[in-house]
Amino acid sequence: MKHDTKVAVLGLGTMGHAFAANLIKAGFEVWVWNRSPGKDEALVAAGAHRADSPAEAAREVSVLLSMVATADATEQIMFGDQGAVAELPDGAVVAQMGTIGLEATKRLAARFEAERPDLELVDAPVSGSKGPAERAQVLILAGGDRQRAHAIEPVFEAISKGTRWLGPVGAGSRMKLVVNAWLVNVMQGTAETALLAEQLGFSTDTLWSVLDGGPLAAPYMKPKLDKIAASDFSTEMALDWGLKDARLALESGDAARLPGLAKIADIWQEAAAAGLGEQDISAVAEYLSKR
Repeated sequence: MKHDTKVAVLGLGTMGHAFAANLIKAGFEVWVWNRSPGKDEALVAAGAHRADSPAEAAREVSVLLSMVATADATEQIMFGDQGAVAELPDGAVVAQMGTIGLEATKRLAARFEAERPDLELVDAPVSGSKGPAERAQVLILAGGDRQRAHAIEPVFEAISKGTRWLGPVGAGSRMKLVVNAWLVNVMQGTAETALLAEQLGFSTDTLWSVLDGGPLAAPYMKPKLDKIAASDFSTEMALDWGLKDARLALESGDAARLPGLAKIADIWQEAAAAGLGEQDISAVAEYLSKR
């Protein structure tokens, strides 16, 4: 089915590339831009328009998705030289989908209000990683005015299994930090449990067979146990990004009341310094095994 909505996707990393691919499959006209070259080739072959700058990507679209890793990068592609915001048509909807933290989200919202109040900003990070993103099975955690941002609903439907509208802009980022704090804790617990099982003579398969079907069998745990067993740390979520999100959670919450998360962040910092930052977060098990 062909959609009339024209969409720009800025940032073609693991998640942004999957979003663009799913939008093309769903019949949207899509413009794509990425800071480093080469990541758009398959998308262009599938029908996307290649833009040479965020500004060029923004000129004809009514919905823009930004999916870059840091607050600085987000502000640059929005408001920097050849930034998208100045070129967006009146009334366009902008979804900021990266995990950039609460203070950066507030700054971004204030700047939109000051410079382009006609645009509708939606704070929309996602829960999910590479596989779910490719299958359009992430969950979008949205903050913003749903009625004013109605044009983005079919776009979100094409790239996700659903959207939770949680409140005004900023609510999505708050919930994202909560969800990723849980994820970081589960990953660390999974890694340590797998190592303890090995030390006491059990395989990860045996461990899972005991947990499977019971209340302790978190679905997220099984594929991570498989990666640990195979020493396959190909990236679903990079350890560097997990560490970033843990630090953002600690900055936004009361770190004194989150001592476990603080300790995990220190361990993951050590693992990143040991050269594992670009590998999957399950690589923390590899780091701990050699510690």
